[in-house]
Amino acid sequence: MADVPVYREWPHAPSHLFLPDRTYIVTAATYRQALLFDTPRKRDVLLQTLLSEAERWGWSLEAWAVLANHYHWIGTAPDDASTLGRMVKALHSRTAIWLNRAEGTPGRKVWHQYWDSCLTYQKSYLARLHYVHRNPRKHGLVERPEDYRWCSMGWFLLRATPAQQRTVLSFPIDRLRVPDDF
Repeated sequence: MADVPVYREWPHAPSHLFLPDRTYIVTAATYRQALLFDTPRKRDVLLQTLLSEAERWGWSLEAWAVLANHYHWIGTAPDDASTLGRMVKALHSRTAIWLNRAEGTPGRKVWHQYWDSCLTYQKSYLARLHYVHRNPRKHGLVERPEDYRWCSMGWFLLRATPAQQRTVLSFPIDRLRVPDDF
């Protein structure tokens, strides 16, 4: 009998689950958690690039929060969910090139890494929606997340029905495990 290769996960590179039409949460941090997107203009560029890359790759965003040293977003995958890595690579490349040109620092490392998770349980999905919408408040940037223009909370409150708002905002977020020690 021929030897069958055994798949072993490498603990520093968890496997990615790429399923079409599923919802994912993505978090990325700047290199060494540096506050590189520390001005409104820089966060505008990062957010606009995120939105345009999501559209280009066919991802439908449902929540986002862009801060000075990290971002989170939740989105639904297109038919080819494996485009996630290429989308994030394009986002990071475009924003790093723009930022380094703007600051005269060619070649500087801007992004460290990103984490993604396929949300397979409705409660997990709803709690993470709440978490991302409230992220600027968690970091003490605003009292009301809808006042932070680089977050989707205002967009969510305008578009979701009162019942949807009550449902999402009722889920506790204090025990979630999302990379966010920034």
